[in-house]
Parts: sequence; C-alpha cells; structure tokens
Amino acid sequence: MSEPRFVPYRPSRLPEDEMLRRARAFYAQMDARRSVREFAPDPVPRELIELAIRTASTAPSGAHRQPWRFVAVDDPGIKHAIRTAAEAEERASYEGGRMPKEWRDALEPLGTSWQKPYLEIAPWLVVVFEEVHGVDPDGAPRKNYYVKESVGIACGLFVAALHAMGLATLTHTPSPMGFLSRILGRPPHEKPFILFPIGYPAPGAAVPDLRRKGLDEIAAWNPRP
Repeated sequence: MSEPRFVPYRPSRLPEDEMLRRARAFYAQMDARRSVREFAPDPVPRELIELAIRTASTAPSGAHRQPWRFVAVDDPGIKHAIRTAAEAEERASYEGGRMPKEWRDALEPLGTSWQKPYLEIAPWLVVVFEEVHGVDPDGAPRKNYYVKESVGIACGLFVAALHAMGLATLTHTPSPMGFLSRILGRPPHEKPFILFPIGYPAPGAAVPDLRRKGLDEIAAWNPRP
C-alpha cells in the first residue's frame, strides 16, 4: 500500500470580529431559508445547478468515497413521468392507509397533500442517489462507508448553495422511491435519497408560519450525567 499523500492547508486566520460578522451574516441568510412548494416556471440557468452540485461535492464523506450521484432533469417529459409516479405513491400514502394518522396529523400544519404539481412547474428536478457501493474500473463492487451520513451532509450543502444564490427548493421524499431509479435508468447500486424541485418562488408564494427551535432547545454545553 502506498503512503498517503498530503498537501499544505493554510487558510487565513481571520480576526475574531470579522469571524463574528461573517457568522452572523450567514446565519441571518440561512434563517430566511424556507421550503417552497409554489414555484415560478421561469427558466434557471444550468450553470447555477452545476455550481450547486459542485458545492455539494465539497462535503466530507466516509473514506472520501463521495458516495453520491446528483441526477438533474429539466426535460418536461421526464418531469411529467416523475410527477405521475410520485403522486401515485403519495396518494396511496395519504388516502390508501400507508401513512399512519399520527403522521398525517403532524403534516397537517404544513398543508401538504398527495398532489405535487410543483414537480412539473419547477424548471429543474435534482434527484440525489446514494451509492450503496462504488464500482471499480473492472466492474467489481467497492465498499463505501457512512453512506447516508455522507450523502446527508452533501444534501445540506446543496440546499445552502441554492438558497445563497436566490433559488428555492424542497426536500421531497415520496415513499417508496424506487420509481425514480426506473424512470431515470439508474444502476442497482444507486438508491434514491432525496428529490429536490428547484426554481424561483412563484409570485405570491406562501409558506407555513413556523417557529424554529431556540438555541436552548437544540444545544447542550458541557453536560454531565
């Protein structure tokens, strides 16, 4: 086995007041982020999607396997097929008894239903697949590590990148999601993780009036048993 190769890492150390300024500005920007279900059909340049994917790919991953695949779609026919299949699964969940009442009650304040018109209205759909294992050049499987954790971090950076450039999205996870593999022709070692509709918010778009938990509800400092 060859010795690991390292390169210098020398980021500039910022003054504390500048660090605080940047941290507060970034928090304020991200605190304004909301999940959107009403999109404008206005086109979004492909380069913006490419840059968001590149940003997501900077995420740390188990053994640096980078076990993700971002599949971008702007073809109307493919989007229609995805909407049709997603709504069939969602309708079975909402009205067919697959979704427990407790879950439906939890979703009620969000105003969601099995109908997903935004899957055709949003100019882009990006489906993120987790690579259960990699594939070597000779076709042999190669083990990946901490796959879900790695892909989850990449998706978080993807959402932050989209918001930073003024685009809106939604983390859509129809269950089950196997239809995405079929429609998009993905290989068996790739499993659907999240579907992101992406675009500009529609004029007059509204979002649920929600409250985020305060710092004291999500953080603990030096706890003792």
